[in-house]
Amino acid sequence: MRPRHPTWRPLLASCAFASGVAVAACAVGPDFVRPDAPKGAAITDRSLPESTVVADGKAQRFVVGQKVTADWWRLFASPQIDAIVERCIADNASLEAARANLRVSQDNVRAGYGVFFPHAGLTAGASREKYNPAPGIIQGPANAFNLLTVSANVSYALDLWGGQRRQIESLRAQMDDERYALAGTYVMLSGNVVNTLIAQAAYRAEIDATQASIALQREQLRITRAQAEGGTISMANVLSIQSQIASTEATLPPLETKIDQAANLLATLSGRTPGEWRQPTISLTDIALPRDLPEALPSELVRQRPDILMAESVLHAARANIGVATAAMFPSLTLNASYGLASTGGGPGSLWSLAAGVTQPVFQGGTLWYQRKAAIDAHDAALATYRQTVLSAFEQVADTLRALQHDAETLHAQTEAVEAAEGAMKLVQANYAAGVGNYLQVLVADGQYLLARVGYVQAVAQRLQDTVALYVALGGGWWDAPKERALGSVAR
Repeated sequence: MRPRHPTWRPLLASCAFASGVAVAACAVGPDFVRPDAPKGAAITDRSLPESTVVADGKAQRFVVGQKVTADWWRLFASPQIDAIVERCIADNASLEAARANLRVSQDNVRAGYGVFFPHAGLTAGASREKYNPAPGIIQGPANAFNLLTVSANVSYALDLWGGQRRQIESLRAQMDDERYALAGTYVMLSGNVVNTLIAQAAYRAEIDATQASIALQREQLRITRAQAEGGTISMANVLSIQSQIASTEATLPPLETKIDQAANLLATLSGRTPGEWRQPTISLTDIALPRDLPEALPSELVRQRPDILMAESVLHAARANIGVATAAMFPSLTLNASYGLASTGGGPGSLWSLAAGVTQPVFQGGTLWYQRKAAIDAHDAALATYRQTVLSAFEQVADTLRALQHDAETLHAQTEAVEAAEGAMKLVQANYAAGVGNYLQVLVADGQYLLARVGYVQAVAQRLQDTVALYVALGGGWWDAPKERALGSVAR
């Protein structure tokens, strides 16, 4: 009577049991604990006022609990800005690369989970062999035969010490890092686009102010030339004003260059070449200043800024790697089972095996010990980097909050400067036209007025850009972005 061969059911059951034992086993190495948020109820060392200094008829106030929405740029009330930001988000190459990197990390996590399942394989072989007995020792003729084999094997490595689970934990932390990198790319992209559009509008406003000043200077040149022809003043006055006009006109090409560079940057951010880029003209006066600004708490900031969350993910992965290195120092157990059929032409036969193997590192020249020590050192470095990232984030937010206060003060002063310079210029022009002033007074008044106008434009743009910087510094609202933007979702 032929012995019964074992079926696959008990083999698979034993592997399933071993898998359950491994999952229930301990995982060596320290568990990850999320770092505590910095203590305190405010980010800055001084409390912010309810509202800033009113400047140019506009005021801003900081509101605790005010949320940063994912489409914060709509608060500037510019349909042109809204449309351009959406175009850039849809087609930006860096954003698409970040999405692809996230998919890579997700696939790596899925691939890593394969270690928790038995690995099965099939092997088939065919060969032609010949057996020649040794002369004088074994009697019998030479025999040629065909050997056909088909076998299946199952192996499973028990995760007794949790090294594989720690490896998956590390992979998941790396996936979170890529997810937050995607969120950071989204936030920086939207901030760069809005800032570039504001700068572009400011350059146009500077050009308009300069051209208006040139028009005034040309009128002064006309009066001066008439006076010179009448013999009341020297032709040197005419030449001086002509020189002043030429100097003022020379400031226009650099501004035009900056406008073109801004347009080229927007084209790049939108995934297009400069030749393909078309955009509407946006005036600085068409961009509204958001009134209510968010004032985040420290506990909120560390849970919503992508760079802090990325540093936290790196710290998590480094902590899991300590467990991976620790588990490598302990014995590993592997189970193997195989079953197959073989035929030599005289009828099929069967073969099977069950085996278990234990591997215990004995002497590695200190390799495993120092690999674990290196993992601990890497964790210490990641922890220090995390702390520095948090400190830098707090610094950036505090700088932006204070800058917004001082921006309003600067704009208020620039508004008064424009009014004073304009009044002085008109008085000098009237005196000069009446023949009681000199051209030097005219040149000085013109220069002061132009500087005041340009300074006012720059102050308006700076206030708008620092408002953008605040929304970016507070995380940019990426956690509330629509699903179609594929930013992923991780609990903050």
